[in-house]
Amino acid sequence: MKKYKIVLLSGDGIGPEISEVSKKVLKKLSKYHNFDIEIIEELFGGIAYEKYGSPAPDKTLDQCKKSDAVLLACVGDIKYDSLARELRPESGLLKLRSALNLFANIRPVKIRKSLLDSSTLKKEIVEHVDLIVVRELIGGIYFGKPRGHITDTKIPKAFNTMVYDSAEIERITEIAIKIANQRNKKICSVDKSNVLEVSQLWRDTVLNITSKDKNISLSNMYVDNAAMQLVRDPGQFDVILTSNLFGDILSDLAAMLTGSIGMLPSASLNNDGPGVFEPVHGSAPDIAGKNIANPIAMLLSASMMLKIGLNEEEAAENLETAIDKVLSKGFRTADLADGFSEVLSCSEIGDKIMDEI
Repeated sequence: MKKYKIVLLSGDGIGPEISEVSKKVLKKLSKYHNFDIEIIEELFGGIAYEKYGSPAPDKTLDQCKKSDAVLLACVGDIKYDSLARELRPESGLLKLRSALNLFANIRPVKIRKSLLDSSTLKKEIVEHVDLIVVRELIGGIYFGKPRGHITDTKIPKAFNTMVYDSAEIERITEIAIKIANQRNKKICSVDKSNVLEVSQLWRDTVLNITSKDKNISLSNMYVDNAAMQLVRDPGQFDVILTSNLFGDILSDLAAMLTGSIGMLPSASLNNDGPGVFEPVHGSAPDIAGKNIANPIAMLLSASMMLKIGLNEEEAAENLETAIDKVLSKGFRTADLADGFSEVLSCSEIGDKIMDEI
């Protein structure tokens, strides 16, 4: 029997609620598909800061490095916003990504037929959407130095540095090529090369790498136009390749094509070692503890973990089929309520999905 060790980071807000659903589902899947999964829970985010004084304690990072995969729920709360930046939960995310060298963030955006009417866009605009955002994750303006505040002037100032080297761009482009070759062989590289030197290097490097694969069709788009096109005609995209900042914004925009950000998973990967699998949504502290959160994005993240991180494709397919069956029967969480479906709690919809496995 195959054995896997995963680290579960429930984090803050609704994290413990959606994590509880994921634990139950993973345990059932492991029994059904004959593999053993050890789930090690560690503190991460605001809850870790409260106990250890750090959002990403060394103990947690060490366990993550020794695991087969990391399943992360969400972090953050407005009550931590007054902390020094390096102590905030979001800084823990950056530290985790850096510690595991997670340079590639993969965010699939696919419309589930049963949720076509949940999108705020017209049905005919979104019905054929099936795209993947490939975002560079540990470079760019979020990690660039120098950065800081200037306070010894009459008017306070702050600054950040957007910086990439060609090697960072090359490796994320190679990930996009690999994914595109498994799909429709189309890559749209998004930048702002008309005004940013770093984006010109991005565009030149992407062109150089993709030109070596004659199967790939490459297009380029400025980020402001890409945002508009995602709303106007999202079906035109297959693989969107972009930098850290632009990918952060565009992937959240693309998330709403599906009707709820509570439906989308992501994977953060490197070339060697465990990946981190997490829902795109945040910690939603305003609904935490009410048992009304949507656990499906985390379950779909667990599916990505099974498929990509553990090579348990049959279990992943089983889980996604179970989710689709529950949705097709008209069960929803509050964020997907349409006035016609039966609205269930977080734990209740988890139980429905369990029943379908």
